[in-house]
Amino acid sequence: MPTYDYECQKCKHKFEFFQSMTAKHLDKCPKCGGKVRRLIGGGAGIIFKGSGFYATDYKKSAAKPCEKADSSCPASCKHKHN
Repeated sequence: MPTYDYECQKCKHKFEFFQSMTAKHLDKCPKCGGKVRRLIGGGAGIIFKGSGFYATDYKKSAAKPCEKADSSCPASCKHKHN
C-alpha cells in the first residue's frame, strides 16, 4: 500500500497517510478539521530488504570431483572409474 501526501488548505499542515490505492481520499485535516487536498508525490523508490542480492545467490554450484575414486563416490562424481 502506498503512502500519500496531503496538505490542509486551511492551516497548511502537511502529513502523510498510508492507505490502499482503492481507498477513498481523505477530506479532513487531522489537526484542524479543515479541507485537505492530496498532493502529487514523486513516486516510491525501490526498497531493498535483506542482506543483499548477489550473482552467486541464484547460480547452481558446480559438483566438486571426489578426491579418491572408490565405491563411496556419489553418482555425481567427476572421476573416471575403471
